[in-house]
Amino acid sequence: MPLPVLSRVLATALLFATPAFAQSSAPPNTGNNFKDTSVIKPPAGARVAIFEFEDLECPACAHAAPIVHAAIDKYKIPLVRHDFPLKMHIWSRDAAITARYIQDKISPQLADDYRRSVFAAQTSIGSKDDLQRFTQKYFQAHGHVMPFVIDPNGLFAAEVQADTTLGERVGLSQTPTIFVVSQKNWVQVTDVNYLYSTIDTMLAQTPASTPAPNSKLKKPLSPQK
Repeated sequence: MPLPVLSRVLATALLFATPAFAQSSAPPNTGNNFKDTSVIKPPAGARVAIFEFEDLECPACAHAAPIVHAAIDKYKIPLVRHDFPLKMHIWSRDAAITARYIQDKISPQLADDYRRSVFAAQTSIGSKDDLQRFTQKYFQAHGHVMPFVIDPNGLFAAEVQADTTLGERVGLSQTPTIFVVSQKNWVQVTDVNYLYSTIDTMLAQTPASTPAPNSKLKKPLSPQK
């Protein structure tokens, strides 16, 4: 095969072999190897987001949680959170199911507060019975009655399992697994001390969209709630 033709063939092969999301990490050269990162992206319309897999029984997740929440408050960016309870942890799956119940049946804000409260009390929860007592007191303190059975139909367990399956598809090996993502690329943040600088860099590389020239003639869309 002539050299110019061979060069074109190799270039085409490299083009199609390049993943849609380029892998990088902060700090550099500390990231994990993943199987499928096609789902690692922000919600539609968001310039940048934090994409996280967490385990409510994981000490590293408890350490990262306040830093992640401070970042989304500071930068006003979305948090795309998924549950990934590790099999070695005895009560994390139950806690995630309860958080899903609160999110769907009471309010997302209270569910987020429950997760933070579990992280804060993590060292005092050593068993499923401890979690049960903690959760009952949490419900009472917030003016709600804890149901005798949180998930009688398995709906919330299915939601947690869907997240777990997604994490397995990505190829997770640890929690937390945190990404800062744009519509074009992502960076795995393996040290939360690098989270803010990673967001700054991603925002600088992802300029805000500008209106089309004739957009002033169009009726503006209602804001999303």
